[in-house]
Amino acid sequence: MEFVARRRPDPLGVQLDLPLTGTYYPLGFRLEIATNSRDVIEAAGEAWAGREREFDSEPLVMRVVVQPEGDLSQPAAHWKQGHLYSVVCDPWNFAQVDLRSEFAAIHVSQKTAAEHSWLRWYFVEALAYLMLAQRRVVMVHAGCIARNGAGVLLCGASESGKSTLSYACARAGWTWVADDCTCLLPDSPERLALGRSLDARFRIDAPALFPELEQFAVRERPTGKIGIEVRMSALPGIRTDERARIGALAFLERGPGPARAVRISGEEAVDRLLADMPSYGDEVDGIHERTVRRLADGPAYRVRYESVQDGVELISGL
Repeated sequence: MEFVARRRPDPLGVQLDLPLTGTYYPLGFRLEIATNSRDVIEAAGEAWAGREREFDSEPLVMRVVVQPEGDLSQPAAHWKQGHLYSVVCDPWNFAQVDLRSEFAAIHVSQKTAAEHSWLRWYFVEALAYLMLAQRRVVMVHAGCIARNGAGVLLCGASESGKSTLSYACARAGWTWVADDCTCLLPDSPERLALGRSLDARFRIDAPALFPELEQFAVRERPTGKIGIEVRMSALPGIRTDERARIGALAFLERGPGPARAVRISGEEAVDRLLADMPSYGDEVDGIHERTVRRLADGPAYRVRYESVQDGVELISGL
């Protein structure tokens, strides 16, 4: 009797075919995606179209499985133990990331995949930057603008006006680098800032200050906040760049009272930045702290302002 080889059962989806592939370059680092959904490829293109390879390193790898069942994902819960990172929204929308091998396995429902903002915010875009933020870059909570070859980091808590003031400075002739998150290179001797300069997110009331933003759709973000997402290339006259050398740090405090910029010590500036960064464990935290402490050599200021015009004038005078 002739033996007929049978295919082994695959209850875990190990043999699932992911025929669609794409290569992207978040912050200039290579990312390879395999998936069974055109929505995933489109969402990744929305996030990183126009970015080119800048760094010669092993690629990040992401496998995204889209299944027909399940609702649109709910806000995610995040956990990290050792080198394993988990994101869980519900039984149909979750991900596991091996931060050591820089590999992400993502499972989402078709409804989630079709809503590209959710897919990018919690999974595709978010997890690519998570992997990069371990050892390849150090992310600080700051906008970045540049002029005459020098960049200024605009730091501060939420609602301090980082995105608003960054854009106001860009309208006044500065170069836009980043609005809310700026990246540093751990192994670089330079005080170099990398930014996601292609896009910006604004509060819903931003058109009151900048009428040209009225044309862009208002959307509910996955966090529940309402905001405006803008492709910077759609704004005439705004110069952008993906990097800048950091010349100064400005810690924004928006509120009533006289506008002023007060010099602070480099140690205070570093402590403020580190206090606003999440912990990823002793090893990664050590890399981040050493990188941020290189900023202590430059000038840093506490900038208090009420109107956007006051803020632009203070930043321009640093």
